[in-house]
Amino acid sequence: MAFRYALYPGCAAKGATPELYQSTMAIIGRLGIEVVELGAAACCGAGVVAEAEPDVALALNARTFAQAEQLGLDVMTICGTCQGVMGAANRRLKQEPGLLDRINTALEPEGLRYRGTVQVKHLLWILVREIGLKKLGEEIRVPLHDLRIAPFYGCYILRPSWDLGFEDPENPGSLERVIRTLGGEPVAYAGRTKCCGFPIILEQEAIAVAMAGINMKEAKDQGADCMVTPCPLCHMSLDIYQDRAGQAVRTALNLPILHLPQLLGLAMGVPAKELGVSRHLVPVDSIVKRVERAAPQPAS
Repeated sequence: MAFRYALYPGCAAKGATPELYQSTMAIIGRLGIEVVELGAAACCGAGVVAEAEPDVALALNARTFAQAEQLGLDVMTICGTCQGVMGAANRRLKQEPGLLDRINTALEPEGLRYRGTVQVKHLLWILVREIGLKKLGEEIRVPLHDLRIAPFYGCYILRPSWDLGFEDPENPGSLERVIRTLGGEPVAYAGRTKCCGFPIILEQEAIAVAMAGINMKEAKDQGADCMVTPCPLCHMSLDIYQDRAGQAVRTALNLPILHLPQLLGLAMGVPAKELGVSRHLVPVDSIVKRVERAAPQPAS
């Protein structure tokens, strides 16, 4: 059975974190996912555009939804921030009287009109809700039995819960369920649902890196070998700024940060080079070597 979606990769997966797009494309076929990429879609606004120009932000997202609607497909995103921003915009467009008609006026010059039939679904949700963990388990070739993995959800994929409604933002469990399905051991720590600091990093870097450092130190203190996140902005905060975050909490963190599709790919037996792990600032070599040692050896 094939699951078809309109893929919205977002800005980060085509810019600062291209390994996220690369690893996503490496694993989706194995899961029975078919995608039509929305190559003409614009940025979701990342919450920033909405502060200055709310209707512009809504129009940008309605334009994306209209493109997916023309294909008869729901939107699949691989970015937790895109999920939160687009999910909130979609809810407003569907529920606020008169709003959709007003925003559609801005889409008329392109011959687009959004009728409100599309849903926005993160890859994590698709895995848990639609494909199912049973199917995921059938694709595992190298169970991650030797790894303690800290889940890091970030803010947007969980909040606002009244908009998204996927799971309890204070006590989620989807990443933990995926980690267990892959054979790994999820690490319990309070920071898994807290902010990574990225939204304020350009204005208050010292505060932002300290936030990230506290979360990573807590995960390390609980025995984490690595961390996995469904959001590339969180990944940037935790990977790119990890050295400064470690200085802020006076700890040498050395904690590999994996995108969700990369972790899935390692357990599926996808070669590490196809998952783009060499692009990370914090080396992932230690994790890759442990997975490779656990891989079944070909018969001689």
